[in-house]
Amino acid sequence: MNILVTGGAGYIGSHTVKLLIEKGFTPVIFDNLSRGHIESVPEGTVFENVDLLDREKLMNCLFKHKIDAAIHFAAFAYVGESVEDPFMYYRNNVVGSLNLFTALYETEIKRAVFSSTCSIYGNPVSVPIGENQKSNPINPYAKTKLMVENILSDYDTAYGLKAVCLRYFNAAGASSDCSIGESHDPEPHLIPLILQTALGKRKAIQIYGDDYPTEDGTCIRDYIHVEDLADAHVRALEYLLAGKESTIINLGTGNGNSVKEVITTAREITGKEIPENTVPRRAGDPAILVADNTKAREVLGWVPKYNIAGILKTAWDWHCNPKY
Repeated sequence: MNILVTGGAGYIGSHTVKLLIEKGFTPVIFDNLSRGHIESVPEGTVFENVDLLDREKLMNCLFKHKIDAAIHFAAFAYVGESVEDPFMYYRNNVVGSLNLFTALYETEIKRAVFSSTCSIYGNPVSVPIGENQKSNPINPYAKTKLMVENILSDYDTAYGLKAVCLRYFNAAGASSDCSIGESHDPEPHLIPLILQTALGKRKAIQIYGDDYPTEDGTCIRDYIHVEDLADAHVRALEYLLAGKESTIINLGTGNGNSVKEVITTAREITGKEIPENTVPRRAGDPAILVADNTKAREVLGWVPKYNIAGILKTAWDWHCNPKY
Protein backbone atom coordinates (compact mmCIF):
# COMPACT_ATOMS: atom_id res chain seq x y z
CA MET A 1 0.00 0.00 0.00
CA ASN A 2 1.50 3.35 -1.09
CA ILE A 3 1.40 6.03 1.62
CA LEU A 4 2.24 9.62 0.70
CA VAL A 5 4.35 11.34 3.37
CA THR A 6 4.72 15.07 2.78
CA GLY A 7 7.71 16.48 4.64
CA GLY A 8 9.06 12.94 4.92
CA ALA A 9 12.66 14.19 4.99
CA GLY A 10 11.96 16.22 8.12
CA TYR A 11 12.40 15.29 11.77
CA ILE A 12 9.10 13.58 12.64
CA GLY A 13 8.36 12.69 9.02
CA SER A 14 11.57 10.69 8.58
CA HIS A 15 10.94 8.69 11.76
CA THR A 16 7.41 7.93 10.53
CA VAL A 17 8.75 6.84 7.14
CA LYS A 18 11.11 4.45 8.94
CA LEU A 19 8.24 2.90 10.90
CA LEU A 20 5.96 2.67 7.84
CA ILE A 21 8.61 0.56 6.12
CA GLU A 22 8.90 -1.68 9.18
CA LYS A 23 5.10 -2.12 9.15
CA GLY A 24 5.06 -3.22 5.50
CA PHE A 25 3.78 0.01 3.91
CA THR A 26 5.48 1.67 0.93
CA PRO A 27 6.11 5.33 1.80
CA VAL A 28 6.29 7.85 -1.03
CA ILE A 29 8.00 11.03 0.17
CA PHE A 30 7.17 14.48 -1.20
CA ASP A 31 9.58 17.10 0.19
CA ASN A 32 11.10 20.27 -1.25
CA LEU A 33 14.09 19.94 1.14
CA SER A 34 13.79 23.56 2.26
CA ARG A 35 13.93 22.30 5.86
CA GLY A 36 14.28 18.54 5.47
CA HIS A 37 17.43 16.44 5.10
CA ILE A 38 17.86 14.08 2.17
CA GLU A 39 20.24 11.99 4.30
CA SER A 40 17.28 11.19 6.58
CA VAL A 41 15.47 9.43 3.74
CA PRO A 42 16.07 5.64 3.91
CA GLU A 43 17.98 4.26 0.94
CA GLY A 44 15.66 2.88 -1.73
CA THR A 45 12.64 4.90 -0.56
CA VAL A 46 10.57 6.60 -3.26
CA PHE A 47 11.37 10.32 -3.11
CA GLU A 48 10.02 13.23 -5.13
CA ASN A 49 11.31 16.79 -4.78
CA VAL A 50 7.87 18.39 -4.69
CA ASP A 51 6.80 21.76 -3.36
CA LEU A 52 3.12 21.72 -2.42
CA LEU A 53 2.78 25.20 -3.90
CA ASP A 54 3.56 23.67 -7.33
CA ARG A 55 0.13 22.27 -8.03
CA GLU A 56 0.95 20.84 -11.47
CA LYS A 57 3.93 18.83 -10.24
CA LEU A 58 1.97 17.74 -7.17
CA MET A 59 -0.84 16.33 -9.33
CA ASN A 60 1.56 14.63 -11.74
CA CYS A 61 3.40 12.89 -8.89
CA LEU A 62 0.17 11.76 -7.24
CA PHE A 63 -1.00 10.14 -10.48
CA LYS A 64 2.45 8.61 -11.00
CA HIS A 65 2.54 6.76 -7.68
CA LYS A 66 -1.10 5.68 -7.17
CA ILE A 67 -1.34 6.78 -3.54
CA ASP A 68 -3.72 5.03 -1.11
CA ALA A 69 -3.57 7.52 1.81
CA ALA A 70 -1.52 10.50 2.98
CA ILE A 71 0.32 11.67 6.08
CA HIS A 72 0.87 15.43 5.94
CA PHE A 73 3.86 16.84 7.83
CA ALA A 74 5.16 19.48 5.38
CA ALA A 75 5.02 22.90 7.09
CA PHE A 76 7.12 25.69 8.52
CA ALA A 77 7.09 25.36 12.30
CA TYR A 78 9.03 28.16 14.04
CA VAL A 79 6.78 30.32 16.22
CA GLY A 80 9.09 33.34 16.27
CA GLU A 81 9.62 33.21 12.52
CA SER A 82 5.87 33.08 11.98
CA VAL A 83 5.46 36.30 13.97
CA GLU A 84 8.19 38.00 11.94
CA ASP A 85 6.94 36.78 8.54
CA PRO A 86 3.29 35.67 8.72
CA PHE A 87 2.86 35.85 4.94
CA MET A 88 5.45 33.09 4.48
CA TYR A 89 3.58 30.90 6.98
CA TYR A 90 0.09 31.45 5.62
CA ARG A 91 1.31 30.86 2.07
CA ASN A 92 3.36 27.75 2.81
CA ASN A 93 1.26 26.08 5.49
CA VAL A 94 -2.27 27.01 4.44
CA VAL A 95 -2.04 27.35 0.65
CA GLY A 96 0.26 24.33 0.43
CA SER A 97 -2.16 22.25 2.49
CA LEU A 98 -5.14 23.47 0.47
CA ASN A 99 -3.35 22.43 -2.72
CA LEU A 100 -2.58 19.02 -1.24
CA PHE A 101 -6.10 18.26 0.00
CA THR A 102 -7.65 19.43 -3.25
CA ALA A 103 -5.24 17.21 -5.16
CA LEU A 104 -6.12 14.28 -2.89
CA TYR A 105 -9.81 14.83 -3.58
CA GLU A 106 -9.24 15.15 -7.33
CA THR A 107 -7.22 11.90 -7.41
CA GLU A 108 -9.82 10.11 -5.23
CA ILE A 109 -7.57 9.70 -2.19
CA LYS A 110 -9.95 9.77 0.76
CA ARG A 111 -7.77 9.43 3.88
CA ALA A 112 -5.23 11.78 5.45
CA VAL A 113 -3.38 12.08 8.76
CA PHE A 114 -2.48 15.68 9.60
CA SER A 115 0.44 16.76 11.76
CA SER A 116 -1.13 19.47 13.91
CA THR A 117 -0.01 21.06 17.19
CA CYS A 118 -1.02 21.71 20.78
CA SER A 119 -0.18 25.37 20.07
CA ILE A 120 -3.75 25.62 18.79
CA TYR A 121 -4.91 25.81 22.43
CA GLY A 122 -2.81 28.91 23.17
CA ASN A 123 -2.73 29.71 26.88
CA PRO A 124 -4.69 26.78 28.34
CA VAL A 125 -7.74 27.27 30.50
CA SER A 126 -6.97 24.09 32.44
CA VAL A 127 -4.26 21.41 32.58
CA PRO A 128 -4.02 18.63 31.48
CA ILE A 129 -5.34 19.79 28.12
CA GLY A 130 -8.15 17.76 26.53
CA GLU A 131 -9.40 17.93 22.95
CA ASN A 132 -12.59 19.68 24.05
CA GLN A 133 -10.68 22.70 25.34
CA LYS A 134 -11.36 25.82 23.28
CA SER A 135 -8.92 26.64 20.48
CA ASN A 136 -7.20 29.98 21.00
CA PRO A 137 -3.99 30.18 18.91
CA ILE A 138 -1.77 33.15 19.81
CA ASN A 139 0.75 33.14 16.95
CA PRO A 140 0.57 32.81 13.14
CA TYR A 141 2.10 29.31 13.14
CA ALA A 142 -0.65 27.96 15.40
CA LYS A 143 -3.29 29.87 13.45
CA THR A 144 -2.18 28.21 10.21
CA LYS A 145 -2.53 24.78 11.81
CA LEU A 146 -6.06 25.56 13.02
CA MET A 147 -6.97 26.84 9.55
CA VAL A 148 -5.78 23.59 8.01
CA GLU A 149 -7.84 21.59 10.52
CA ASN A 150 -10.89 23.66 9.51
CA ILE A 151 -10.20 22.99 5.83
CA LEU A 152 -10.08 19.27 6.55
CA SER A 153 -13.38 19.44 8.41
CA ASP A 154 -15.04 21.19 5.47
CA TYR A 155 -13.48 18.78 2.94
CA ASP A 156 -14.84 15.86 4.95
CA THR A 157 -18.34 17.35 4.86
CA ALA A 158 -18.22 18.25 1.17
CA TYR A 159 -15.97 15.61 -0.38
CA GLY A 160 -15.70 12.74 2.11
CA LEU A 161 -12.01 13.26 2.84
CA LYS A 162 -11.54 11.52 6.20
CA ALA A 163 -8.75 12.84 8.42
CA VAL A 164 -7.16 12.43 11.82
CA CYS A 165 -5.61 15.64 13.15
CA LEU A 166 -2.88 14.87 15.68
CA ARG A 167 -2.22 17.75 18.06
CA TYR A 168 1.06 16.87 19.67
CA PHE A 169 3.11 18.43 22.37
CA ASN A 170 6.95 18.75 22.54
CA ALA A 171 8.58 16.30 20.16
CA ALA A 172 12.07 15.20 21.23
CA GLY A 173 14.60 12.38 21.10
CA ALA A 174 16.16 10.37 18.28
CA SER A 175 15.72 6.95 16.73
CA SER A 176 16.73 4.10 19.02
CA ASP A 177 19.19 2.79 16.42
CA CYS A 178 20.87 6.22 16.28
CA SER A 179 20.25 6.57 12.54
CA ILE A 180 18.22 9.81 12.56
CA GLY A 181 17.66 12.60 15.06
CA GLU A 182 16.69 16.23 15.54
CA SER A 183 18.62 18.86 13.61
CA HIS A 184 17.30 22.34 12.81
CA ASP A 185 19.07 25.48 11.64
CA PRO A 186 18.59 27.57 13.66
CA GLU A 187 17.83 25.16 16.51
CA PRO A 188 14.87 26.42 18.60
CA HIS A 189 14.23 23.41 20.84
CA LEU A 190 15.31 22.91 24.44
CA ILE A 191 16.73 19.38 24.42
CA PRO A 192 19.04 19.77 21.39
CA LEU A 193 20.22 23.11 22.81
CA ILE A 194 21.01 21.46 26.15
CA LEU A 195 22.94 18.67 24.46
CA GLN A 196 24.83 21.09 22.23
CA THR A 197 25.87 22.85 25.44
CA ALA A 198 27.00 19.51 26.89
CA LEU A 199 29.14 19.00 23.78
CA GLY A 200 30.73 22.45 24.18
CA LYS A 201 29.05 23.86 21.07
CA ARG A 202 27.31 26.48 23.23
CA LYS A 203 28.63 28.27 26.30
CA ALA A 204 25.47 27.83 28.36
CA ILE A 205 21.82 26.88 28.11
CA GLN A 206 19.45 29.78 28.61
CA ILE A 207 16.48 29.41 30.94
CA TYR A 208 13.75 31.84 29.94
CA GLY A 209 12.34 32.84 33.30
CA ASP A 210 12.47 31.16 36.72
CA ASP A 211 9.52 32.97 38.27
CA TYR A 212 6.64 30.91 36.89
CA PRO A 213 4.03 29.45 39.28
CA THR A 214 5.66 26.00 39.19
CA GLU A 215 7.63 24.11 41.83
CA ASP A 216 11.05 25.29 40.62
CA GLY A 217 9.87 28.44 38.82
CA THR A 218 10.54 27.19 35.28
CA CYS A 219 8.11 26.23 32.52
CA ILE A 220 6.72 22.70 32.43
CA ARG A 221 6.24 20.91 29.11
CA ASP A 222 5.08 17.48 27.99
CA TYR A 223 8.04 15.95 26.10
CA ILE A 224 7.16 13.10 23.77
CA HIS A 225 9.63 10.82 22.01
CA VAL A 226 9.70 11.05 18.23
CA GLU A 227 9.33 7.27 17.87
CA ASP A 228 6.19 7.41 20.01
CA LEU A 229 4.90 10.13 17.69
CA ALA A 230 5.69 8.02 14.63
CA ASP A 231 3.81 5.12 16.21
CA ALA A 232 0.77 7.35 16.75
CA HIS A 233 0.80 8.50 13.12
CA VAL A 234 0.88 4.93 11.83
CA ARG A 235 -1.92 3.98 14.24
CA ALA A 236 -3.97 6.95 12.99
CA LEU A 237 -3.37 5.80 9.42
CA GLU A 238 -4.54 2.28 10.29
CA TYR A 239 -7.58 3.75 12.04
CA LEU A 240 -8.57 5.54 8.82
CA LEU A 241 -7.83 2.53 6.63
CA ALA A 242 -10.27 0.60 8.83
CA GLY A 243 -13.02 2.97 7.65
CA LYS A 244 -13.31 5.11 10.80
CA GLU A 245 -14.54 8.70 10.97
CA SER A 246 -12.53 11.93 11.14
CA THR A 247 -11.34 13.02 14.56
CA ILE A 248 -8.88 15.19 16.51
CA ILE A 249 -6.48 13.58 19.00
CA ASN A 250 -3.92 15.00 21.43
CA LEU A 251 -0.53 13.29 21.66
CA GLY A 252 1.50 13.63 24.84
CA THR A 253 2.75 11.51 27.71
CA GLY A 254 0.41 13.14 30.22
CA ASN A 255 3.44 14.00 32.37
CA GLY A 256 5.29 17.29 32.44
CA ASN A 257 8.93 18.14 33.13
CA SER A 258 10.24 21.58 34.02
CA VAL A 259 13.17 23.17 32.21
CA LYS A 260 15.37 22.67 35.26
CA GLU A 261 14.32 19.03 35.55
CA VAL A 262 15.30 18.42 31.93
CA ILE A 263 18.69 20.07 32.47
CA THR A 264 19.31 18.04 35.65
CA THR A 265 18.40 14.80 33.88
CA ALA A 266 20.64 15.74 30.96
CA ARG A 267 23.56 16.22 33.36
CA GLU A 268 22.94 12.72 34.73
CA ILE A 269 22.72 11.17 31.23
CA THR A 270 25.73 12.97 29.74
CA GLY A 271 27.98 13.28 32.78
CA LYS A 272 28.61 16.87 31.72
CA GLU A 273 28.34 20.07 33.76
CA ILE A 274 26.02 21.95 31.33
CA PRO A 275 26.27 25.60 32.45
CA GLU A 276 22.99 27.52 32.61
CA ASN A 277 21.96 31.18 32.53
CA THR A 278 18.60 32.58 33.55
CA VAL A 279 17.25 35.34 31.32
CA PRO A 280 13.87 37.13 31.20
CA ARG A 281 10.72 35.27 30.17
CA ARG A 282 9.76 35.05 26.53
CA ALA A 283 6.44 36.64 25.63
CA GLY A 284 3.62 34.12 25.25
CA ASP A 285 5.20 31.19 27.11
CA PRO A 286 2.51 29.47 29.23
CA ALA A 287 3.66 28.12 32.59
CA ILE A 288 2.41 24.56 32.04
CA LEU A 289 1.48 22.60 28.91
CA VAL A 290 0.63 18.95 29.54
CA ALA A 291 -1.64 16.70 27.47
CA ASP A 292 -4.63 14.65 28.46
CA ASN A 293 -3.91 11.60 26.28
CA THR A 294 -6.99 9.59 27.24
CA LYS A 295 -8.46 9.76 23.74
CA ALA A 296 -5.22 8.60 22.08
CA ARG A 297 -5.14 5.60 24.37
CA GLU A 298 -8.81 4.74 23.86
CA VAL A 299 -9.18 5.43 20.13
CA LEU A 300 -5.74 4.45 18.81
CA GLY A 301 -4.62 2.05 21.54
CA TRP A 302 -1.52 4.25 21.78
CA VAL A 303 0.70 4.19 24.84
CA PRO A 304 3.96 6.21 24.83
CA LYS A 305 7.01 4.14 25.76
CA TYR A 306 9.61 6.78 26.63
CA ASN A 307 10.01 9.01 29.69
CA ILE A 308 12.26 12.07 29.82
CA ALA A 309 15.37 10.01 30.68
CA GLY A 310 14.79 7.71 27.72
CA ILE A 311 14.20 10.68 25.44
CA LEU A 312 17.45 12.33 26.53
CA LYS A 313 19.42 9.08 26.26
CA THR A 314 18.46 8.52 22.61
CA ALA A 315 19.05 12.19 21.77
CA TRP A 316 22.47 12.15 23.46
CA ASP A 317 23.50 8.96 21.65
CA TRP A 318 22.58 10.56 18.33
CA HIS A 319 24.34 13.84 19.12
CA CYS A 320 27.48 11.84 19.97
CA ASN A 321 27.26 9.96 16.67
CA PRO A 322 30.16 11.02 14.41
CA LYS A 323 27.68 11.48 11.54
CA TYR A 324 26.02 14.28 13.51
